[in-house]
Amino acid sequence: MAVAALLAAGAVFASTSAGAAPALPGTPTLPGAPTLPGAAACPVFPADNVWNTDISKLPVDPHSTAWLHSMHASTAFLHPDFGPNDGGYPYGIPYAVVTSAHKTVQVKFRYASESNRVPYPLGPDTPIEGGKNAPSDTDRHALIVNKTTCTLYELWQARYSANGSTAGSGAVWNLRSDALRPAGWTSADAAGLPILPGLLNFAQIQAAVRAGKPIKHAIRFTADSSAAAYIWPARHQAGSGSIAKLPPMGARFRLKTSFNVASFCRSSQPNCADAKAVLVEMQHYGLILADNGSDWYFQGAAYPQWPDALVSLLKQIPAKSFVAVNESCLMVNRNSGQARAKPGCPIG
Repeated sequence: MAVAALLAAGAVFASTSAGAAPALPGTPTLPGAPTLPGAAACPVFPADNVWNTDISKLPVDPHSTAWLHSMHASTAFLHPDFGPNDGGYPYGIPYAVVTSAHKTVQVKFRYASESNRVPYPLGPDTPIEGGKNAPSDTDRHALIVNKTTCTLYELWQARYSANGSTAGSGAVWNLRSDALRPAGWTSADAAGLPILPGLLNFAQIQAAVRAGKPIKHAIRFTADSSAAAYIWPARHQAGSGSIAKLPPMGARFRLKTSFNVASFCRSSQPNCADAKAVLVEMQHYGLILADNGSDWYFQGAAYPQWPDALVSLLKQIPAKSFVAVNESCLMVNRNSGQARAKPGCPIG
């Protein structure tokens, strides 16, 4: 699929689930809102949410050079934090789609004061990042979407047990709402942001390429060092140091529009069209700093599993081809993820 076709189209990617529930009466999916494979009736936040906003025309942030330097962008390449794992659980963050019929449980939280203490549809069938036997000191994220109510549940260091389930923290979102978490609250992520809307999904990419329609959401990524600060739409920080030198949680980066997507790979190469679709997404929707971790690691869903050829191509994206953008001008309300263009603050 030609890159020009990807750029010109404006619709959402298609769901690959044949069994998705119909839209609930009175709560239609907004036109242009991304949907989730497996839960096509649910938007992954409204179309006007900052996660789903084209930031290709926003001004470069004045701290861009310093933030890139702190992440060693001149010599680094992006690293897909997902893909096949020979003999082990696939790399990436899995998610489950359930209905309201799924049993819910109470979860005991380590950080209860900043967690949503409601029943979670967590069970022995819930996929855990790294697999059921992942070490206790790893993230062990569990992401669950109730497609009946379009509610997103996310847990960090989740452990299900019939005798009492536990997690480090937990957060709940209405996928039809732009509401953010309370200021200062963490989530299953250090930035207090949801994880699911920032995950790449291989089925999503394939559908976008088949239809010639762009992937329309930002991608979650990590940095080794972050500032002791967060900026909209983030709600929490876990860093140290000055924002003048280090990126804060919520910082948005995009691939330069001058980057030559067309020549990135040969069309005869396996998964070249898929890689170009991701590059176009990075030019228009970019990356959001969501957690501390290795520099320039960006996240994707564990399933469906990723082909090695595509993962290898995505490892060739140079970090020096990114800039930080200032999206603060898009903010409508500090407690909402709604984004709106205004004079001097264009949406692509």
